[in-house]
Amino acid sequence: MSTTSDDEENIVSDGNESNEEQSVKDESENQDQENSETDNDECNKEQNNKSLTWKDLGLNETLCKACEELKWKTPSRIQQESIPLALQGKDIIGLAETGSGKTGAFALPILEALLDNPQRFFALILTPTRELAFQISEQFEALGSGIGVKCCVIVGGMDMVSQSLQLGKKPHIIIATPGRLVDHLENLKGFNLKAIKYLVMDEADRILNMDFEVELDKILKVLPKERRTFLFSATMTKKVKKLQRASLKDPVKIEVSNKYQTVEQLLQYYIFIPVKYKDVYLVHILNELAGNSFMIFCSTCNNTVRTALMLRALGMAAIPLHGQMSQNKRLAALNKFKSKNRSILISTDVASRGLDIPHVDVVLNFDIPTHSKDYIHRVGRTARAGRAGKAITFVTQYDVELYQRIEHLLGKQLPLYKCEEDEVMALQERVSEAQRTAKLELKDIEESKGKRFKKGGAVDADDSEQFVGARKRLKVGGNVKKNWKRAKKK
Repeated sequence: MSTTSDDEENIVSDGNESNEEQSVKDESENQDQENSETDNDECNKEQNNKSLTWKDLGLNETLCKACEELKWKTPSRIQQESIPLALQGKDIIGLAETGSGKTGAFALPILEALLDNPQRFFALILTPTRELAFQISEQFEALGSGIGVKCCVIVGGMDMVSQSLQLGKKPHIIIATPGRLVDHLENLKGFNLKAIKYLVMDEADRILNMDFEVELDKILKVLPKERRTFLFSATMTKKVKKLQRASLKDPVKIEVSNKYQTVEQLLQYYIFIPVKYKDVYLVHILNELAGNSFMIFCSTCNNTVRTALMLRALGMAAIPLHGQMSQNKRLAALNKFKSKNRSILISTDVASRGLDIPHVDVVLNFDIPTHSKDYIHRVGRTARAGRAGKAITFVTQYDVELYQRIEHLLGKQLPLYKCEEDEVMALQERVSEAQRTAKLELKDIEESKGKRFKKGGAVDADDSEQFVGARKRLKVGGNVKKNWKRAKKK
């Protein structure tokens, strides 16, 4: 009996094992099926994305031609999802990573609607920075070249009279910063926004912020309630109150990037250094990655000028861009960098949002941003529209907490950028000499500003290119004193 029971047990156990094996096989087969299904879905999505053309989105032939002329071969994901909904007349909240074609996503539906219903003062685009306003205007004019679109840029720092003359010509599209637009609404007779059909807030989280609260309320009061509203940004605010202020009607939220995302092609690093040797490490990295074009972000206007002067003293083609420069000089600096006359642009957060400069290879966060969101916008100046790029953040002993916030926001830890310390410290003597000449030149600039201010001239921290070097002043100084004494005696 015992033998039979043992045999039975063996048979039962064999049966169980075979059942378990079968169930494991079934599970693995199911998983394989699911994986293959998801792979198929992804492949189908990619094929659909590849096969989708501008015409499939419901755009006019002239606009399709304009896209092809700009070498926009196929619509990006944000464009594929938002354009058809915008053409249906929906309000849109669009969230997509930097360099994904958000301008096209709102410009094309507006131009399509303008073709169907031509009128003056058709759309208003609000932007937080002046440079971004000019860039959006260029894109609108390029896309609407076949239909004769007239745009008008209304930003601070430019002559109000010439702007009011432009508004008097009644353009189709107004691209403005909120402050200057309010100035015109209050001071220009006969100018109103009652005819506006579309309102767009580019970098919407920045515009809905407290900085523009008063101006935005004034603008929203004079806009018609029957209008379409689009909000676009790479980092959108979650506060419902702020979004309600934009007075959206049943908006559709399109999220191409979930959370706060940076582009996959972007290589991000950090470098942990003592604040004393920050400049030395900057010069070392610029030398090591020579041949690329750089955007260096600083926290203050003064630091941008100081760093630019220091790098120039070392023979590098650097140019500063900050909020205290006159608007014409800001645009000139940006154009020099865009046209590759200068390989290094040193900027405050004025240039961190929206600017599309395709040839930027490396972004250096020389001063770490105080707001973590600004980090995403800064590093988004490189690796745009499918290109590769690199971002390096300088972390000193005082920046650890701010850096940890950035890592928490990104949801990942960044790798350390490796530098040979001996190679870096070999540059210390040359860099400290350049720092001294930069200090003297800064003094010169401030003195000349003071003199101009006393005479009643405008104070303007220009891009300081006329200051070739304080070294000349150091050499000439002795002769100047002698000549001055001789003149006194005479």
